[in-house]
Amino acid sequence: MIRLLFFADIQEKMGKSQLAYDCDSVTIRELKEQLKTAYGLFEIDHVMTAVNEEYAMEEDMVKAGDTVAFIPPVSGG
Repeated sequence: MIRLLFFADIQEKMGKSQLAYDCDSVTIRELKEQLKTAYGLFEIDHVMTAVNEEYAMEEDMVKAGDTVAFIPPVSGG
């Protein structure tokens, strides 16, 4: 099981801040594709991704027990 965390606009679209994802291992790219297909999260291509509180790249592997956070860009003044 992989724990997915959502923030800002993605959290609003999902209607929840987290999701338990039943999978043993997957790349970030594959995970994003599956979320786009299952939940229509097409904006997920434009967010930063962190695995276990460290920024991750599209080709990085995620395994059961990991926590993946999807962090949309923010602006402020």
